Amino acid sequence: MLTIIGLSGSTRRGSFNSSLLRAAAASMPEGAELRIESIAAIPLYNGDEETEHGIPAPVARLKDAIAAAAGLLLVTPEYNNSIPGVAKNAIDWLTRPASDVPRVFRDKPVAIAGASPGGFGTLLSQNAWLPVFRTLGADLWSGRLLVSRAGSVFDASGAITDPTIQDNLRKFMAGFVAHIKARA
Repeated sequence: MLTIIGLSGSTRRGSFNSSLLRAAAASMPEGAELRIESIAAIPLYNGDEETEHGIPAPVARLKDAIAAAAGLLLVTPEYNNSIPGVAKNAIDWLTRPASDVPRVFRDKPVAIAGASPGGFGTLLSQNAWLPVFRTLGADLWSGRLLVSRAGSVFDASGAITDPTIQDNLRKFMAGFVAHIKARA
């Protein structure tokens, strides 16, 4: 079974991006699974804390999960036309110590998707993530999934109500899985 780790770049209970991530997990092609992990327990990065106490357990566990997985899916919101701080903080922790970057990220297939209440989806946030993952040596997949006007795409329980978006999500996940398999 091909396993992809999925992260929502939001910790909000009613997050459109967390809903999109759950829908992605339900849209996986046969022979692949999307295992959802959380960044909620990751503390704010502080080099002094790292020096005094080492890597927090939630960070170490997530690093191991990503390193063992065939790929990483980041479903990111867009805050003020860029990367959400909580998600960037998690990625920063995941790169500590720097000697672990190759184990966790080098050549790791990474896909980025996102949902936003605005009209442009998360285009600017996704673009802002590109240099971060390039710096880490990840294999950025070129597929894009931008969910615009998310308030009209998800129902109150977080399910996708738009069949076109659901179909685009299914195709996006199938494309990412095909990309990962082609590398093997």
